[in-house]
Amino acid sequence: MTFAADGNQPHPPRPLRVPRRRSPLAITAIVVGVLVVLAVIAANLYTEVAWYRQVGYFQVVWTQWLARVVLFVLFGGIAAAAVWASLHLAKRARPARSDGRSSLDRYREQIEPLERAVMITLPALVGLIAGGAMASQWQEVLLFLNRQPFGTSDPQFGLDASFYIFTLPVLRSLVAYVLAISILCAVVAAFVHLLYGSIAGGGRKFIASKGARIQLAVLGLIVMLGIAANYWLDRFSLLTKQGTRIYGASYTDVNAVLPSRGILAGIAVIVGILFLVVIWRADWRIPIVGVALMVLAAVTIGGIYPAVVQRFQVNPNEQELETEYIQRNIDATRIAYGIDNVEVTPYAATTEADATALRADAETTTQIRLLDPNIVAPAFQQLQQNKQYYTFEDQLNVDRYVINGLSQDTVIAVRELNLDGLDSGSRNWINDHTVYTHGFGVVAAYGNVLTSDGQPSFLEGGIPSSGLLGDYEPRIYFGQNLPDYSIVGAPEGTPSWELDYPDDASANGQQNTTYSGDGGPSIGNLFEKLMYAISFGDEQILFSDRVTSESQVLYYRDPIERVARVAPYLELDSTAYPAVVDGRVVWIVDGYTTTSAYPYSSLVDASSVFAGASDSLQPTLLNYVRNSVKAVVDAYDGSVTLYAWDDQDPILQTWQSIFPNEIRPMSEISSGLMSHLRYPEDLFQIQRYQLSKYHVTDAATFFSEGDFWQVPDDPNDSTSLQAPYYLTLQMPGQADPTFSLTSNFIPAGDNARNILTGYLAVDSETGDTAGEVSSDYGTLRLLELPRDTTIPGPGQVQNNFNADSEAQTVLNILRQGESTVKNGNLLTLPVGGGLLYVQPVYVQASTGTQVPLLRKVFVAFGDQVGFADTLAEALDQVFGDGASDGTVEPDTGTTTGGSDGSTSGGSTGGTTDTTAAAQARQDLRDALDRAQQAITDGNTALAAGDFAAYGDAQDALDQALQDAVVAQDQLDAALAATSTDGSGSAATASPSPSASPSAS
Repeated sequence: MTFAADGNQPHPPRPLRVPRRRSPLAITAIVVGVLVVLAVIAANLYTEVAWYRQVGYFQVVWTQWLARVVLFVLFGGIAAAAVWASLHLAKRARPARSDGRSSLDRYREQIEPLERAVMITLPALVGLIAGGAMASQWQEVLLFLNRQPFGTSDPQFGLDASFYIFTLPVLRSLVAYVLAISILCAVVAAFVHLLYGSIAGGGRKFIASKGARIQLAVLGLIVMLGIAANYWLDRFSLLTKQGTRIYGASYTDVNAVLPSRGILAGIAVIVGILFLVVIWRADWRIPIVGVALMVLAAVTIGGIYPAVVQRFQVNPNEQELETEYIQRNIDATRIAYGIDNVEVTPYAATTEADATALRADAETTTQIRLLDPNIVAPAFQQLQQNKQYYTFEDQLNVDRYVINGLSQDTVIAVRELNLDGLDSGSRNWINDHTVYTHGFGVVAAYGNVLTSDGQPSFLEGGIPSSGLLGDYEPRIYFGQNLPDYSIVGAPEGTPSWELDYPDDASANGQQNTTYSGDGGPSIGNLFEKLMYAISFGDEQILFSDRVTSESQVLYYRDPIERVARVAPYLELDSTAYPAVVDGRVVWIVDGYTTTSAYPYSSLVDASSVFAGASDSLQPTLLNYVRNSVKAVVDAYDGSVTLYAWDDQDPILQTWQSIFPNEIRPMSEISSGLMSHLRYPEDLFQIQRYQLSKYHVTDAATFFSEGDFWQVPDDPNDSTSLQAPYYLTLQMPGQADPTFSLTSNFIPAGDNARNILTGYLAVDSETGDTAGEVSSDYGTLRLLELPRDTTIPGPGQVQNNFNADSEAQTVLNILRQGESTVKNGNLLTLPVGGGLLYVQPVYVQASTGTQVPLLRKVFVAFGDQVGFADTLAEALDQVFGDGASDGTVEPDTGTTTGGSDGSTSGGSTGGTTDTTAAAQARQDLRDALDRAQQAITDGNTALAAGDFAAYGDAQDALDQALQDAVVAQDQLDAALAATSTDGSGSAATASPSPSASPSAS
């Protein structure tokens, strides 16, 4: 089609274009580039499929890909077809010929050669974008198609919670999709009609052809129906929105916003019908006025009216009017977070120590864990690392094992591989990927027993592994600190080249092994080598003789990553912890099903509730959570097993409908595995965060916020919350001590007093019966302390420790020079009718070889503080001599001799007291000199790696410090007596600074 310049004369013919000859080099480069890209895509696709097939979860990736493709094709095709139809209909509706020369003629002339390209590329582009957007909703669509009921109804509409979690998100996505496509089609159609003259004029002379009117009117109707549907769905979304005070619909939402959304939906439908009137009356003013009135109604009915109701009706009577909706929020939140059955016990905690009461809690005090898993990792590394290419995680894990017939809290770690520990000359492709392929063994230490010099007392360790955990497969091919990939396996009869462990008895100083498991895809033929060489970007795979016909490639080796890949529908705990189960080392990972759409339940930003560096759930906004899956990853063959831990969870039931063969029932859990499962720390931290407010179950009290709590800051690090602690204890009302996870509460507020208001413990003992969890597992027990009694909180207790003059005299000496004093976890236990605080104190060198050694123990009960070498001695200081008899097993073994602290009596005369003061001053100097020498000897022993000598030096240091404390007491007493008769001066009390230790 062409347009005449003056309406009569055609344009002169265009000159013929001579096509330019393309460079063969450019064509070759383009072809090669395309082939390279296709090869990389094919290699990545092949390696992904191979991995999923090998691990046994190909259905997961296949279902995901199939769902994405179907959604992409379906919704991309609909969008592309809608845009193409809109263009086609608009093009057909254009006038048969131009009615004279217009200002748009030159644009029509320029676009005419591009018509065919636009008709293809624009729909295709829209289809790609729309299809990609809807394909990303594959999880929501599959959940909707396989949805299971929750069995709980919302209090406003009476709909099952599944509607909000499974159905509403899909409906909103569909409405948004229809709105976006219909608006785009309307804009495109209007542009084409305007360009080709189907729409002309403006203002009162606005004219459109019948074809244009029909198309734009129908599109206008679709847009208005989409807006109406959006308003209607907004009514339900009110129950899943964050309000000013609560989550969910408030009084104003229910009585003002909810009706307004219904009215606006009706108005939008009416306006849509008005668009159809244009087809017959050709008067665009009718729908335009309708749209203007709808906007006005949206402002007045949807905005101003709710604001008026809130300001003049609700605000003056807020507590009365909001009570019903606050109660809805309380009830829903407690159900959604699994805190609706918390066992609350009023606990009239005493602050007066009673030795008899302490003996009644003998089993709890026996199990007090002094080994801090966040501090002792350097001790594990120095004492059990063995070689520089092994390592342990910085944060160890607490578990329990049956030792000699008794359940024993233990601190456990896996000896993993650390290639960074090798010198640069040992780093090459052969070593990195075929020799150093695995770690070796676990190391476990008693939680409440240490050696005589304060080191961990190991119940399992060494290479080869030995100890009390029995025989097990020690090789760690899958863990948290391993190479990105290793190539393992070799034909039978081939000499082994994988380093197993160092062995001085061997001719070459090490034992080698050949992997015999089924832990990775085959990489034995040329095609497989090529695919992995391309995917990993490593040509050595293709040419190395170490890649044999029996080779396997191990990758995706981190247990959390492996679980995340086979179960993309789960949120995972930040911690994977090891356990020796049925002769194998396994990693246990807790999986959660979550949603942010549970009606009326308060939303949590997970990044605000965790202590420390937990990051797995931090990006997640949620208002419902269940620990629905326990995942187990074998450390030798990498096999991943998912067990349904909460098979009553509707979200898990829905995913089981989608993946019916991927999750095994709890009945398949062995007794050995069951005994090492535990209550997950991330879930507990979320629950304690919600309980800080939602322990209040009365709406009126909740409104006043006067009884809200908060989790205290870590006494040793004010920048983070105090972490929960695993330990064995007996809560009031329990028949026996159980493995538990505990936390504290203090009053909420910016300037809150650091006093204890609540103590929370969850029963983490799963039992040891195959396929059956202990009936008490997961029971949350909350001790509510009297509001009129002051029980020191963790911060206040730490302050009392820091202010104890005798303790700080000792610790200040240890802090001088190059020694560092580190406070361990401040444990809280309900003991002796009150709350007992226990904190181990470690000493380590500031530089060089750092081995934290337990040297002292703090104990607090009420305002009474004990500080001694052992837990038993510290308890005796607080509860009275002999109070710990029969209640505390030997913990540090650092019993030392020395002065008993007594002083000889003497005359109050000035001469006698002056002599006593001089002797005490000399004794103090001698003790400090011996402390200085012991510190020097200890550093020398550490530098030489002589831990026996270091232990002797630490014993000598302990003795010297005790003697120094006794001498200081004698000096103070003598000077006080001298001051009484005027013959002495308190100014002489301090020894010369030169007498203080100055070395590490």
